[in-house]
Amino acid sequence: MKTIFITGASSGIGEATARYFQSKGWQVLATMRNPADGAELDQLENVHIARLDVTDPDSITAAVAQGIERFGQIDVLLNNAGYGAYGALEAFSMERIRRQFDTNVIGLLAVTKALLPHMRKNKSGTIINISSIGGQITFPLGTLYHGTKFAVEGISEALHYELEPLGIQVKIVEPGMIKTNFGGSSFDFAMDDNLTDYAPTVAAMGKLFGKLAANPSAPEVVSAVIWQAAHEDSNRLRFRAGEDAEQLLSERKQKDDADFIAGIKQLIQG
Repeated sequence: MKTIFITGASSGIGEATARYFQSKGWQVLATMRNPADGAELDQLENVHIARLDVTDPDSITAAVAQGIERFGQIDVLLNNAGYGAYGALEAFSMERIRRQFDTNVIGLLAVTKALLPHMRKNKSGTIINISSIGGQITFPLGTLYHGTKFAVEGISEALHYELEPLGIQVKIVEPGMIKTNFGGSSFDFAMDDNLTDYAPTVAAMGKLFGKLAANPSAPEVVSAVIWQAAHEDSNRLRFRAGEDAEQLLSERKQKDDADFIAGIKQLIQG
């Protein structure tokens, strides 16, 4: 029986994936900052809840040790924990800027680094990193969020070369708009009322995000793609999740920078 280790499993994509893999007969180590949030998951057979805050190195070490002790071997790591910081760069304090990168980038690296000795010893394993359409394209006010997701893409692609000779695969999953808590506790919006120059952009982006979020995919759509990535035995690196992801990322590949950016500007103005 195989085991998946999931960060950010208390809700959204992480929780849906924990349920999806458990239903397929896998063992699941579902980690989260507050284990009480995983009470329902904890009732499922072959699911173990562990505390893990990707910004807390001690909690990472403890969760990895728990997973190996409980299940013996970790076959798949899903780096899912993260949130989105949006707003004018000037409106963010350096503390909030660091928190975004500490969570989405440094935390991902820390969890991966903690599990690599185990996978390297076993000469097997798959690391699946949750990126976003925002790791290939950008929207105004997303300087921090897109910066982290572009970093995840680069990190994953480089690790792909580094780990493949060791029997370890790296995959990237790029969801579009998903019906999750991204707009709630997983969203950090910054705006200073004194920065009136940015007000038109903020208003325009509010309308655009409202349109984009009108018909989001269910988290289970991403879980199915994660399942596919975990079982893909080829050198395929990137997996898209959601119809909007397919459309936007295909357009990005077909157009040069000037044409694509012009299209985004038109979308915002519309």
